[in-house]
Amino acid sequence: MERPARTRDPRLDVFRGLGMFIILIAHITDNPWTLWIPARFGFSDATEMFVFCSGMASAIAFGGVFARAGWILGTARILHRIWQVYWVHIGVFLATLTLMLGLNATGLFRTDLVAALNLKIFLDTAQINLIGLLTLTYVPNYFDILPMYLVILAMIPVAMALARADKRLPLAMSAMLWLAAGLLPLTLPAQFWFPAGSERPWFFNPFAWQLVFFTGFGLMAGWLPAPPVRRDLVWLAMAAVVLSVPFAWYRAIDALPFVKQWRADWPALYDKSSFGILRYGHFLALAYLAWIAAGPEGARLRKPGPWQPLVRLLEQVGQQSLAVFATSMVMARALGAVLDLAGRGMMATLVVNLVGFAILIAVARTVGWFKSNPWKAAPKAVAHTHGAPAMPPASATPALR
Repeated sequence: MERPARTRDPRLDVFRGLGMFIILIAHITDNPWTLWIPARFGFSDATEMFVFCSGMASAIAFGGVFARAGWILGTARILHRIWQVYWVHIGVFLATLTLMLGLNATGLFRTDLVAALNLKIFLDTAQINLIGLLTLTYVPNYFDILPMYLVILAMIPVAMALARADKRLPLAMSAMLWLAAGLLPLTLPAQFWFPAGSERPWFFNPFAWQLVFFTGFGLMAGWLPAPPVRRDLVWLAMAAVVLSVPFAWYRAIDALPFVKQWRADWPALYDKSSFGILRYGHFLALAYLAWIAAGPEGARLRKPGPWQPLVRLLEQVGQQSLAVFATSMVMARALGAVLDLAGRGMMATLVVNLVGFAILIAVARTVGWFKSNPWKAAPKAVAHTHGAPAMPPASATPALR
């Protein structure tokens, strides 16, 4: 098995950062800017970008551990990451619910912000739904991306074990799981503990969405070869992107009866929950064009020019994607509430979205600063308070070790 690359790929961070901004726009309630995000002009959206890039990042972060330390320690590293993401998910849910309750308490809003997220049912039956929340058997639609990611992370040790025998096996496993998710269907319950019973599954079916994750993972781990740079493939990808516009853009759908009928007849082809095949094909076409545009090893992203501040900013945000994503999920609801009060005129929408962008940038830079461990590089301070001697070095005070 080939050892995954250890260096950070600038393309990975730049496109992950771009995805974070698009995800924020998409989650701000009734945000007029959502009419102009890529999802309105094609079958795939920023979710595919997020999951694909997460697969690539996982190959870099965890693939080397499996290769260097073995399968058992590699699995332990995955379990540690699952533990971290799990508590981020719980924290995002509780923080968002608390924020919505607080905003409701102000009496400024005509809309019940908790009900708008369909969380009234959680509060009404909190004793039983708290069990569901902590066991991931209660997964409200707004809070379903991180649970999906958790299940996919748990598949990595299985994929790595299969890759030891043949690197084609994890890809075959991924394809079979995707087929099973669409045909059986293979799903997970989202409201398992509801007193009245419910058959609602997770909105993002992890057994389907793992296909795009392991596509990114496989490319970075060397299980899949990089696609060739060919003019005919570029034209094919461009055609796929352009031809999908009438089938996804709301204005074209409303204006073309045959398109509306086609969507009614073939929803499984572009269904988001089960990751329809047209979503996969559309995303691969976009990813190929972006890969070509970025140049070998992302050379065009590194090329000096007036766009470099934007590239660096996207890279910073992409490097802290988990913290940025969690923040955006919470803040998007607050920003949507602000739009409820301010109206959705051009200026109010501009200000609210730009404030949201500023928050994501601030979070990314703050988290990056903490991760840099600046206190380790700080010079030693010799402090004397009212003549008291400075703290002796650790070697002289074994009791304090």
